[in-house]
Amino acid sequence: MARGIEIREAHFPGRAPIDTYGNGGFRFADMSHRGSLLCLPSGIHGWDVTSPQEMAVETFERVLAEADGIEVLLVGTGLDLSLLPRPLKEALKERGIVADPMNTGAAVRTYNILLEESRAVAAALIAV
Repeated sequence: MARGIEIREAHFPGRAPIDTYGNGGFRFADMSHRGSLLCLPSGIHGWDVTSPQEMAVETFERVLAEADGIEVLLVGTGLDLSLLPRPLKEALKERGIVADPMNTGAAVRTYNILLEESRAVAAALIAV
């Protein structure tokens, strides 16, 4: 029986440093991903957010669901720094997560350092 192409949600089931970023995506664990990423305790997931204007409590539901394993959330907001909307900041704070927005390049570099130090870090990275 012939089967069509199976489309699955992008997910890498582990923690890995980000090797490179740019051209609309990221490279990590000898793989590449086009689009934005959530780097969480459960692994690295594709993320549908393409601009800071799309950041809302709803787009961070997966982060909030894994809050017990996250102390610091680095938010890569693209080429430029954008502040998080107040409802999102409050929702993260209620779950014990310190959110630190910065441009995506700075977020990638900081994420890699904190990951190397075995810190309870997560990242929400908008592709550039």
